[in-house]
Amino acid sequence: MELSSFDFLKQQDLPAGALYMVATPIGNLGDITMRALHILNAVDGIACEDTRHSAALLQQFGIHKKCLALHEHNEMSGAQTVIRHLAQNERWAYISDAGTPGVSDPGARLVDEVQKAGFRVVPIPGASAVSSAVSIGGSVLFNSDGRFQFLGFWPNKSKERDALVLNIRTSANTSIFFESPHHIKETLRVLSDALEADRQLVVGRELTKKFEQIISMRASEIPQWLEDASSLKGEFIILVAGRPASADEAPEHASLLLWANTLSPYLGSKEIAAVLAQALGLSKKEAYQIALDAKVSSGEK
Repeated sequence: MELSSFDFLKQQDLPAGALYMVATPIGNLGDITMRALHILNAVDGIACEDTRHSAALLQQFGIHKKCLALHEHNEMSGAQTVIRHLAQNERWAYISDAGTPGVSDPGARLVDEVQKAGFRVVPIPGASAVSSAVSIGGSVLFNSDGRFQFLGFWPNKSKERDALVLNIRTSANTSIFFESPHHIKETLRVLSDALEADRQLVVGRELTKKFEQIISMRASEIPQWLEDASSLKGEFIILVAGRPASADEAPEHASLLLWANTLSPYLGSKEIAAVLAQALGLSKKEAYQIALDAKVSSGEK
């Protein structure tokens, strides 16, 4: 059936002088939306994270438009080019290599520049690895009542990594992040060492693709899974359950106490309180009490 027969696609306005942020499939071409195809056929031009990569997608659906490369290295200059086209009352779309633009992809600076220039930006929703992973998270989302924090790509620098691990350990929300096949072993081993043995995780590999794999496990089961895994190729998304509160303390207090316990071997109570107050916005009195509780729980006087 021809897209032109779907009259509902024409019911929403298609304003000129606007930028359309169009989500594309993260692996399975069948996940392209009818609205995305309608927009890509209607615009005057398409800015692409990688024109070579996007050419295959556009060719698959018979879309022939002028394309502009707009990636992390030229996003600001590329945005000015798009703005000049919008100023001529043209419609332009932006697509990243996969998924929803701006989600660990270029797009945020483009949107900011276009909006500052006074032009409209229209979201065209579709595939996202994050929302796909959340939909199959199951028990990993129980502790947080469905709340989650998206942390982007796992950092390679040790200081940033240590801060992220602390964030994941202490957060009451489910933590979600991306990882490459080159570092997945090391990253999962770090989590195995850092998390409580029964903390639950979901590892998603190659979501929506032919060799899609979704594994639920506890942190203690990570080493055995890594040893038995037949393949660690492809793109990964990791979900880590939020830290459950102890029976006798509120979740907020438990998280703050973990921060303070981490600092306790290196700083005195006053210094810990100063760090907590500045970093987390606590009152000086509340921060000092947390610092004292940490010293007591660790057996210090």
